[in-house]
Amino acid sequence: MAENMPGAIQVSGTNVLRESDGLDVASRVSFAEALRFWIKLGFISFGGPAGQIAIMHRELVERRRWVSEARFLHALNYCMLLPGPEAQQLATYIGWLLHRAPGGIVAGAFFVIPSIFILLALSYIYAAYGNVATVAGVPDGFKPVVVAIVVEAVLKIGKRALTSKAHYVIAAAAFVGIFFLHVPFPLIVLTAGLAGLALTRYRPTKAEADKDERHIVPDEGAPLLAHTQPSRGRALRTLVVGIALWALPFAALIAWRGWSSLHAQEYRFFTQAALVTFGGAYAVLAYVTQAAVTGYGWLSQSQAVDGLALAETTPGPLIMVLQFIGFMAGWNQPQGLTPAFSAVIGALVTTYTTFLPSFIFIFLGAPYIESLRGNQSLKGALTGITAAVVGVILNLAQVFGAAVIWPQGLTGGTNWFAAVMSIAAFFALYRLKADVLWVVIAGGLIGLVRASLIR
Repeated sequence: MAENMPGAIQVSGTNVLRESDGLDVASRVSFAEALRFWIKLGFISFGGPAGQIAIMHRELVERRRWVSEARFLHALNYCMLLPGPEAQQLATYIGWLLHRAPGGIVAGAFFVIPSIFILLALSYIYAAYGNVATVAGVPDGFKPVVVAIVVEAVLKIGKRALTSKAHYVIAAAAFVGIFFLHVPFPLIVLTAGLAGLALTRYRPTKAEADKDERHIVPDEGAPLLAHTQPSRGRALRTLVVGIALWALPFAALIAWRGWSSLHAQEYRFFTQAALVTFGGAYAVLAYVTQAAVTGYGWLSQSQAVDGLALAETTPGPLIMVLQFIGFMAGWNQPQGLTPAFSAVIGALVTTYTTFLPSFIFIFLGAPYIESLRGNQSLKGALTGITAAVVGVILNLAQVFGAAVIWPQGLTGGTNWFAAVMSIAAFFALYRLKADVLWVVIAGGLIGLVRASLIR
């Protein structure tokens, strides 16, 4: 898809940075440097969307300053509106901002590649031996660290995004709506956007908090980079390439296995799921489980639940649980292949069709979203959505934190190991400014050692 997103960055310093910087993107952050980060991110992106967004915010905005707070939140708002894994889409968006389509491809791909292979291995152990106890202790160490990462993100993003009493009201309303009233997430986003739009008529535009900071990617008022300018021809080419990338493997699969085969059914079904599911991995899982268990009979309900537990032990989007479902469907219904080979094909088909639309959404829509950064009405609406996102992340932090520290509920006792680990990780990240990679690794090792000692 890279060659179908042309537009070399042949612009002056003012197009890429402010005039005082006088440098181009490549001289400040090379493709190789960015690639190393995206690979690293793929191995440490635990904790579902809240944890992954928190890690990217800490690394890209706070620590490396590759992207400004305003641009990060602008991209996040767009990704929150899309079906599919918003954290993976956000990585794709920022990779595209930095290094055009090749940057977006490697950012989005390496966000999931480590989890593909890790989950394949765990799925095989589960299907063949029914035992994954050897890795049971690692997530017990990871999860408290993720709680700390999410709490840190709530504090830092909230500090930047909540700039008025009205924003605090929107964030609080979003938290109440999703936690207590169980309001659907798309409705919360729509309402917050309308509220933010209304606010633009009664208050002046806020000056950017990071006006004096130096960032690789230009702030709100800077000219568009060449590759971010919308083009009808580029959009058409992107759409054609995206459709071809979907249709050609499907045609090959039908020629090999047949239209009614399990793998062709998976290709169609998970494409549909990728396009119509909103609300995060848990909402997707509810929709897919009902169809896969009740409708198609690909796996049992207990296997689907076990798949969610396995997906939570791996980095990458929690929606990777769909790969496990595709794997088990192939294992349970090999249709003339060996169970292992059929399962691997099913897993790869599922993963490909789940994530391909996300790349198309970003490459197709991001140039138009970038071109509207100066539109005050859209800016106001997205500001309202940003405030709501703070409330949503706070809800995720509360839900995830409670599940880790009070796994049996408030009356079921406190997991003091998780509580102490969360506090220590938060102190290391927030006060000591420790690298999140080493904090995550330390958490996993401590969890593994603890599991070995108490076994």
